[in-house]
Amino acid sequence: MIQRSAYRIRHLVKSSILGSSKFKQGDLTYLPTCFLGVVSNGGDAEYADVDWNNLGFGLMPADYTYAAKCSVGESFVEGKVLPYGNIELSPFAGVLNYGQGVIEGVKICRGENGGILLFRPEQNAIQMQVGAERMCMPSPSVELFVDALKQTALANRRWTPPPGKGWLYIRPQLIESGPIHGVAPSPECTFLLYASPFGNNYFKVEERLILVEELMDVDEVFCTGTAISFAPVESITYQDKRVEYDMCAKQVSGELLAKLAGIQRGLIEDTWGWVAKID
Repeated sequence: MIQRSAYRIRHLVKSSILGSSKFKQGDLTYLPTCFLGVVSNGGDAEYADVDWNNLGFGLMPADYTYAAKCSVGESFVEGKVLPYGNIELSPFAGVLNYGQGVIEGVKICRGENGGILLFRPEQNAIQMQVGAERMCMPSPSVELFVDALKQTALANRRWTPPPGKGWLYIRPQLIESGPIHGVAPSPECTFLLYASPFGNNYFKVEERLILVEELMDVDEVFCTGTAISFAPVESITYQDKRVEYDMCAKQVSGELLAKLAGIQRGLIEDTWGWVAKID
């Protein structure tokens, strides 16, 4: 038996780790015992021991994960906040043999007043539901998804960089964890969330063949995504013709990025109801 310990991650974390290597319905029976232990509010320190001024994109696992599961024909119920660690899967798990899984990406930031902010988490939940439906997989409800994000963010709040220094990236992942022989819905699905901080440096844009001719006549091209937000494209090469874009002029992408970051960090008024403060 593992000693049971009370913990408190404000009022959002509603349950504790059970004092047994097996959980009740809705818990993760396949998880190894290295996942079981004491869950706290992230430690007494406000921030993890990280050089926030030089935070890049390296792998830096935060303290805690979140996990829930459901069996075929059932629905997801609230999962558990667990210490970060490896998971155990059957070699016949659907995600390993047939790639049956869906991922999302969520950036958490710290506002100027120290609050932890989420940006449009309901949309991430809906995107996961759309992907899961295509894969014939059950998916967590919007409410469960958002609550799991909040619990994961609060448990790992000391890994959320200071205002303006970066983001806490949370990866929600839905996988077919049950064993199955053949391409078909798995008898068990698992919903996992884990986190890692990263800095404000954006990914470089790769050169690649662009098959859209109108791009050769525009003033500006940029990429968007959860991690990069907005990243301007310096040049495009198409059919031996190279077009370079003015990277010094005032760019639409820069204006959009500044406004988006301001909304996400609570510096600009959110008139759309996109930002959720979770503490």
